[in-house]
Formats: sequence, structure tokens, C-alpha cells
Amino acid sequence: MAAIWRTSKRELEYCDSPLVMAILNVTPDSFSDGGECLSVDDAIRKAEKMVAEGADIIDVGGESTRPGSGRVEADEEIRRVVHVIEAISKRFDTPISIDTIKSEVARVAVDAGAEIINDIFGLRFDERIAEVAAATGAGLVLMHSRGTFETLHSQPPVDDIMTEVKIGLHRSIVTAKGYGVKDEQIALDIGLGFGKTQEQNLELLAKLDIIISEFKLYPMLVGASRKSFIGRVLDGVSPKERLGGSVAAALAAVGNGAKIVRVHDVRETRDAMNVFEAINKGINV
Repeated sequence: MAAIWRTSKRELEYCDSPLVMAILNVTPDSFSDGGECLSVDDAIRKAEKMVAEGADIIDVGGESTRPGSGRVEADEEIRRVVHVIEAISKRFDTPISIDTIKSEVARVAVDAGAEIINDIFGLRFDERIAEVAAATGAGLVLMHSRGTFETLHSQPPVDDIMTEVKIGLHRSIVTAKGYGVKDEQIALDIGLGFGKTQEQNLELLAKLDIIISEFKLYPMLVGASRKSFIGRVLDGVSPKERLGGSVAAALAAVGNGAKIVRVHDVRETRDAMNVFEAINKGINV
């Protein structure tokens, strides 16, 4: 039986080959690509490149959550994302995700053509995102994180990150289902880089299969691309110099059971995953 993630427009199969979610930030201050897509035309050109390189989903974000970033009002976030989503949805048939923590932004984005809502707070900030997902049938990514918007990256470490992530994801699932979101709409995200130490990020990747075994109904998304913990492993290189480390992290995630990887570098990740898949098929011949 095929493994399905249901969005408001289609069913995405992820059993045979993991999905690549491409990051399209329309922000002036994202940690890696801020300011690259401040016009609709720029965003369309980047989306076209991502689709050509093999993106399965385009994740549009209008508010940066990098360390030290400032809050963005809902009206401004909507202004940044809505015309981009409308334009991409008219030009391409690739599913669009809206990366937001606000239900009002999620609702407008889905009306504009998005079919997945990606919530880094896992409904801790605005439970009504689940209401939007239930009403529209949109896919819903529930990510584990700790703290408020302002303290996401300054939380004191917990002793047992594996248990902490499991408890947090279970809590988010219960909240979502309480609003009527169906199991087949939900995907999960361990939240690398959000309230975790360097060692804990690496532990979560290394032991991802243990977490996945507890959430068998839901595809697991991993977003390691260009994050600080990769830079630290590579002696402090800048975000745009973290390609090799990002691809390695994506392959580690897929090897341990991830079904969706969220990335900046689509072609390189897709090529690496294709080779990885071919090698695994060769092992099983």
C-alpha cells in the first residue's frame, strides 16, 4: 500500500522516493538567502529553477526565524507571500507550502493557492492553524520547537532531547486532531536547530529512526539545510559554504527514514538522493 500525504489538492506519495521541499524565502533577513527574492518576478524565476531541478514542494516563507530576527505583522507577511503564491500556483503544478506561524496568514495563503501549512511552532503559537487545515484539507507540518519566537534559539538545553521531541510531537498531533485534522494530512518535523544544542541536533539525526518508529502514521520531514550546527562541524564556514554538509545531513536523514527533506540546494540534493537510492537498490539485487 502506497504511503500518502494528503494536501488540499492532491495525494503525495513518499514511499518509493522521499520528497524534496525547496525553500523559497521572500524575506529581507533570512539567515542564508535573505533579500534574494523581494519581487514576484525574482520569486517566479527562483521557483522555475527549483521545479526544473526536481523540487516536489515549494515552501514559501515571509518571516525569518533566524537567531535575532524580529517579528513581522500578519499584514506585512501576507503582503510578502500572497502574490508570490498566486503567481507560482498559476504557472506550475508543484505543490506550494506556506511557512507561517499565524492562522490569518495560513488562511490567505491557502486561498491564494498554497496546499500545505508548515508551522514551526507545532500549533503552540496559534492553534487556529489547525482549524484552517481542517477546514481546507491542507497538509500540515508540525515541527518540534521550544520557547517563544524571541527565545527559540536561546533555550537552556533539556537533558533528554529524544524524549522531549517525542512528547512535543505527540502534543502537537493531539491538538491538530482536536480541531479535526486527519492523520493523512499530518507530517512531522524534529526541528533541527530550534532549542537544541550542537550535540542534540546530531543525536536527533543519528537516532531519527527511533523517533520515526513511534510515529509510523506520519511522514517525517527533516530540515538541516545550511543550519548552524553544520557550520560548526565544518569549522565555522558561512551558510552558503555549507552545501556539502547539508547534502550529507539530508542523506543521513533519508537513510534513517525521513520522507521529506527541506533544502536550499535542490539539484545537488536530488542528485545525491538519486545516487543513494540507486546504491540501495544495488544492495538489494
